Amino acid sequence: MSIRGTSSYTDCTDHTDHADRTTRTVRTDRTDAAALPEPVARAVELATRLGFAQSCRPEHGRLLQALAAGPAGRIGETGTGCGVGLGWLIAGRRPGVRLVSVEREVELVHAVRELFADVPDLEVLHGDWTAIHRHGPFDLLVLDGGGNGKQTAAADPLRLLTPGGTLVVDDLTPLTAWPPTYRGAPDTGRTVWYDHPALLTTEIRLAPDLSTLLATRRP
Repeated sequence: MSIRGTSSYTDCTDHTDHADRTTRTVRTDRTDAAALPEPVARAVELATRLGFAQSCRPEHGRLLQALAAGPAGRIGETGTGCGVGLGWLIAGRRPGVRLVSVEREVELVHAVRELFADVPDLEVLHGDWTAIHRHGPFDLLVLDGGGNGKQTAAADPLRLLTPGGTLVVDDLTPLTAWPPTYRGAPDTGRTVWYDHPALLTTEIRLAPDLSTLLATRRP
């Protein structure tokens, strides 16, 4: 999640009636318009209505959509929020792939369950991020709300990822030097993934101010 991620969708230009389930239009780089998948449009509307600012940005969302197209088994997410990132995953996954998301705020859990009540093979859980353990291992695991090594302990990839599975950590400032630092101290939220012997880790710069870390479990 990004601190002001929801506001990055405010350039939506096609306000198609929600009931017709068509795509919306969003500007992701202030110059090029692209179709916003319907599940994402629903979630952005919810986040805006509830005043929830910390949604994933469109740049990250499109990466999630692309990554979700790969797994054939199970996708997990920590930190549901208002379901914007979840909407991108829904839009990208294959039919029949199970999606599990966990959120600690019970009001958001109820809101997202209602929002996506018509979506099959989806479960939105109430609890802290460790509740995801009961539903793994995952082919793709998105650590938005816990287990990312930043404010909480890092998730155990050997427990939570299938061999060849990938985890995602978003909302990073682009890496400019090694070893990485954050506010003058070692950036353990990054190095915990780079140093893990079971992972192959890299970062993708999505915008001048935004990077996402990808780590794949070795077979």
